[in-house]
Amino acid sequence: MSIYRITNGFQRTVLARNSLLGYARNEFSSLRDQQNKVVPSLVSLLHHSTLNASAFQRLGFWSSASPQNNDSESELSTEDLVKVLAEKQELLRGKDKAIEVMQEKVLLAIAEMENVKERTRREAENSKKFAIQSFAKSLLDVADNLNRAASVVENSFSKIDASKDTAGAVPLLKTLLEGVDMTEKQLLEVFKKSGVEKYDPTNEQFDPNRHNAAFQVPDASKPPGTIAIVLKPGYMLHDRILRPAEVGVTVDMDNETNQGSES
Repeated sequence: MSIYRITNGFQRTVLARNSLLGYARNEFSSLRDQQNKVVPSLVSLLHHSTLNASAFQRLGFWSSASPQNNDSESELSTEDLVKVLAEKQELLRGKDKAIEVMQEKVLLAIAEMENVKERTRREAENSKKFAIQSFAKSLLDVADNLNRAASVVENSFSKIDASKDTAGAVPLLKTLLEGVDMTEKQLLEVFKKSGVEKYDPTNEQFDPNRHNAAFQVPDASKPPGTIAIVLKPGYMLHDRILRPAEVGVTVDMDNETNQGSES
């Protein structure tokens, strides 16, 4: 359900970005078209020393509400033309400024959309990758019990004297041991396909992020802080610790002796 909501939100985000980009393109195109129409007209008009008001009215430089003489067309002087041209240039500069502001807003919006896209992609990937975390963790006790069962059957099998086995227990124990071993291996294979892997940290240096120290072991043959005994193996889910290994860690014999003498 969480993946569906993330995908839905991502689609709405992409549609919003495309709509914003379409609107910005239309605005830029409209402003540029107006500029491209006005500037050539002004350049053409500057080649004439005088212009009539109707020409300016057609080009949009003269308001239709302005008082005009309908009987005779009044002519504009070069000074009036320069003044009108300056006003239009100021208007164009304002539109150019508006375009720049809108471009900045669009670029910021695009950057934000890309960030949302990347964040949504990571969230969807993590949700898919670690969706089985709770389920896999609940099966770890099953794997531990299978391992214990295999150890118990193997110990019992090694203690039986086959020559005195009148009840035929040896073949049964052997079959049972093979069945438990196969079941455990199959479970670990299923774990591996889903990204869950077992690790045995024997003889590694103690790491509080990967190991859980249950007790200390006085052992002079190994450096202090070395894992000597593994009570429960650890499990990884991809690059995340699913369960730390439960271990016994060696300690310095000299420190133990000194502490015992002081007490």
